Amino acid sequence: MRIIAKSRLRKYWEKPGNEKAQPFLTEWYHFCKKQKWATPQDVKNTFSHASIVAENRVVFNVKGNSYRVVCAMDYQRQAMFIKFVGTHKEYDEIETEVVK
Repeated sequence: MRIIAKSRLRKYWEKPGNEKAQPFLTEWYHFCKKQKWATPQDVKNTFSHASIVAENRVVFNVKGNSYRVVCAMDYQRQAMFIKFVGTHKEYDEIETEVVK
């Protein structure tokens, strides 16, 4: 999968207080980059704790649900667009279907 906007990950871990997220988000990024998902079920088969939500969005739990990454998926083009990166608490404050 091509992952669009790695800069969102970087911006997150560069914020003061978020530095500890870097190795976990980097590991998630490199793992996902190697995948060839064709359907939401393929994602679930790989990440059983991922949530499939409206608008072809997937919510990934990173580091035992300490962090969440929301991506818009384009399976046909083999692309994932990072829409949100944050803690579980920060995630609870957004609407995954409309986050830009």
